[in-house]
Amino acid sequence: MGSCTDLQEQILDESLSGGGQASDLVRGVVAPAYGMLPEFYRHTRYFAVQEISTDEAILPYRGGRDWGDNGIYIELHQHTWGPVHSNIQQCWDFLTVMVSRTVTAINVLTPLAEADSEARVFLAEVRGLRAFYNMIVLDLWGIAFKKDDAGELSEILRGNEAVEYIRTEFEAVIPDLRTDVGPGRLTKGGAYGLLARLHLNAAVWRDPYAASFNFTDADMNKVIEYSNMVINNGQYSLSPEFFANFDNNNHANPELVFAVDQRPDLNGHNRMSYFSMSDNFYGNPLFPRANGTDGPGITSDWYQSWVQAYGDTDPAEADARFFWERLIIPADSAIAAEDFEVNRGIYRGLQYGLQNTGRRLPFIQTTDGRYKLGPLRDWRRAEENAFVDFVEEINFTAEGSDYNTGYRVEKYQWSKESDSGRNKGEHDLVIVRLADCYIMRAEAKLRMGDTAGALADVNLVRASRTARPAVTPPPLASMDLDILFRERGFEFYWEHQRRTDMIRFGKYEDTWTEKTDSDVQKRVFPIPQSAIDGASAAEGYLVQNPGY
Repeated sequence: MGSCTDLQEQILDESLSGGGQASDLVRGVVAPAYGMLPEFYRHTRYFAVQEISTDEAILPYRGGRDWGDNGIYIELHQHTWGPVHSNIQQCWDFLTVMVSRTVTAINVLTPLAEADSEARVFLAEVRGLRAFYNMIVLDLWGIAFKKDDAGELSEILRGNEAVEYIRTEFEAVIPDLRTDVGPGRLTKGGAYGLLARLHLNAAVWRDPYAASFNFTDADMNKVIEYSNMVINNGQYSLSPEFFANFDNNNHANPELVFAVDQRPDLNGHNRMSYFSMSDNFYGNPLFPRANGTDGPGITSDWYQSWVQAYGDTDPAEADARFFWERLIIPADSAIAAEDFEVNRGIYRGLQYGLQNTGRRLPFIQTTDGRYKLGPLRDWRRAEENAFVDFVEEINFTAEGSDYNTGYRVEKYQWSKESDSGRNKGEHDLVIVRLADCYIMRAEAKLRMGDTAGALADVNLVRASRTARPAVTPPPLASMDLDILFRERGFEFYWEHQRRTDMIRFGKYEDTWTEKTDSDVQKRVFPIPQSAIDGASAAEGYLVQNPGY
């Protein structure tokens, strides 16, 4: 009955209209269609199902007290999930609402589009978003939702019918998409990149339980055609510094084709930076409560793929994608706040960083205001010589679940604005970048027998990382599917693609650290039981996937 405010909601300019003030059309209809992407692309949702279910990431019950969460991350990694699973449920809930928002936007924009050029562009974007969201639903659950009217029941599509629906939707909107509003909005380039991804995975999505997938020449030629539309248009270029693709200012990086916009005021998060870092790690001297969380590490299996690729040469000395030393410690071990940067890539061994006298306490400063650097103390342990020292082995035993187990990943730059370590993300989250178009094209060529063409495409990407010449990856001498799969892991690790890649390359039923399940029915996730129950009034409408 009473209130201390007037309940006037602050409307943020979603930077979709290109002006200082978003139009009512953008604020009320278009922005909601994009608006849930940052939260969907967070560590406990899309990342969890795409990465922790693979050989790239593992999240044990840290120290027997952190990240236990009733075993949901152990179930994801071991492929023992069932129809009731929190991470899978969250992805389903987000995606069904995201599809619904695009349908609402389409219904509003359709009658306006004939007379209004802005409405026509936005109609193409949200219709393309509906296809993109459905493509993720198809990948995760083997179904797609065909729905044109918000008041109607969705039609459930499976297999080739779903693939063709998504394909025709993308193709239909391309003429009306713009080329100059990316990467946070869907452009022609973004649609071409997503179409290439659709055709690359079409064999899997048509028949997800197949003993072997039928990668047709027709699909592979489409992968090449659509990849070429991105590669050859001159708008995009490969970044000389690999990690610049994941910098806080990456919105302007010309390698990004389509991304989740996280610029200031867009409700972004820093979760992709904080998730793997030690609880004793701090990414900014100005915020002594903004620490990491000791989440997932990489499996020793995936780390060993780097070792096997480079033999006696440490991968940090051979490949710019493995590590970038950004924390340069001065002779007196003190640094100004504006000069502080965190290292990027794979973290191994003893870690150095900001010094304090206890967990989340102010950092130690010199008399001239600089911040002291040194070995990171592990404040969870009582011993004076307890430091953060990451070891390779990580598993679900008590010893293998300790806080120092597993090498860690810091691919995205730590936000300069985050005062909690979790909030105020600045980097766009990559969905499609130019390197993927080259390597998708390489895979299509390889599957049609053009080994030389595939090798040339992969080596072109490797040779482009010239910002640190000493670690520009050397050219590969040969190419086959196993080498290409390994290369995708080196290039796209922790970019929400590993599960999809493993299934397409026939690796998802393999054995790796703490995972032995080989059930092909785990290639798709169970439709959440709550959704099955909610649809029970429409008999036969929402049928559970086999094996659940």
